[in-house]
Amino acid sequence: MKNNVVSLVLGGGRGTRLHPLTKFRAKPAVPLAGKYRLIDIPLSNCINSGLNHIYVLTQFLSVSLHRHIRQTYRFDSFSGGFVEVLAAQQTDQAGTDWYQGTADAVRKTLRYIEQEGIDFVLILSGDQLYRMDYREMLQTHRQANADVTIAGLPVSRQEAKSLGVMRVDTAGKVSGFLEKPQTDQEIDMVRTDPAWLDAQGIDSQGRECLASMGIYLFNRDFLVDVLTKTNYQDFGKEVFPAAFRARHVQMHLFDDYWEDIGTIRAFFDANLALVGDCPPFSMTSPTAPVYTRPRFLPSTILEGASIQTSAIADGCRIGKNSVIENSIVGLRCQIGEGVTIRNSILMGADYYESDIPAHCPPMGIGAGSTIEGAIVDKNCRIGKNVQITSQSDAADSQETGSCIVRDGISVVVKNAILPDGWSN
Repeated sequence: MKNNVVSLVLGGGRGTRLHPLTKFRAKPAVPLAGKYRLIDIPLSNCINSGLNHIYVLTQFLSVSLHRHIRQTYRFDSFSGGFVEVLAAQQTDQAGTDWYQGTADAVRKTLRYIEQEGIDFVLILSGDQLYRMDYREMLQTHRQANADVTIAGLPVSRQEAKSLGVMRVDTAGKVSGFLEKPQTDQEIDMVRTDPAWLDAQGIDSQGRECLASMGIYLFNRDFLVDVLTKTNYQDFGKEVFPAAFRARHVQMHLFDDYWEDIGTIRAFFDANLALVGDCPPFSMTSPTAPVYTRPRFLPSTILEGASIQTSAIADGCRIGKNSVIENSIVGLRCQIGEGVTIRNSILMGADYYESDIPAHCPPMGIGAGSTIEGAIVDKNCRIGKNVQITSQSDAADSQETGSCIVRDGISVVVKNAILPDGWSN
């Protein structure tokens, strides 16, 4: 175990671009692939990398996130490992209140990383989908004798316009950074020669930019020094531009699947890609599994349904003559007879109900309903013969009502009730 490395997972952002999925929960607590949550990705990567000293920094709507972490990540008494939640809090020290940015969040938890025996601090995001062995990044960091190392992903010029792009020298040392370059002139300022990527053993495929993945490995003493001597609030916008000029900032190359789940469209596309013929990311790696909470649910029951290219989680019941195509069906989902679900994500339910409230449909999807191109959040009650269709050409709707449009996708909000015959 790398006991001299402590990992900090940043999970406190508002996640406004993921509304309404973040209306009642923190972004890292958003369900993923039927039975996981986004927070499971960085925590699983840490465990699979032999890093078991982990803090999760939380702030907004964090109750369900705290519950999930508490019920999932328990280490035995002999390993010394832990996953601890550090919620934003007020103390008797000046300036200890809500986190004001990524660097400010770490600053307000410095006393946990100043403990004896910690040499390196790994800072991670709680809302990305990827698989990485952080030990390789630690090796890059040590070999370069760097003060801080940033994970970098080769991207095309078009992709670079929505990311932070690094300029590096031939040794991989970072000498500049530009946030979301838009013009060819700006991109040329931070362009990397594809031949250099090829020489590193990575097929450049025409990619000529190196994007920051928001994954940082610091020497502990340097991190403490920069956060105590400045009032910087953000790593990307303030800490690194200053560090490039005075300290050794190294880039660690990563060339595999990586997706920042920042918008409803990104969430929708990333989930459905998991059930495609050639998924870019697998949840079933035998050497680096994705962990989540064991729920001890019964097997899913299919009563004569037709299912193609879809993922069905535990504890579901799917009625006769129902058709499910290219979709994800979450835990405990109850689907009636003759239901059609295509290109959609159903998050399921948090519990089985024993008593159905009067004058409202039971939890689940009523008989004869059609759901296409949509996201249905947890604990929804969708009546019989309801029609929820794709709104690919529609503008974003106001955040009111039970079903809203985001990025051209119909989203049924958590705990929504859609009566029999409802249609959008």
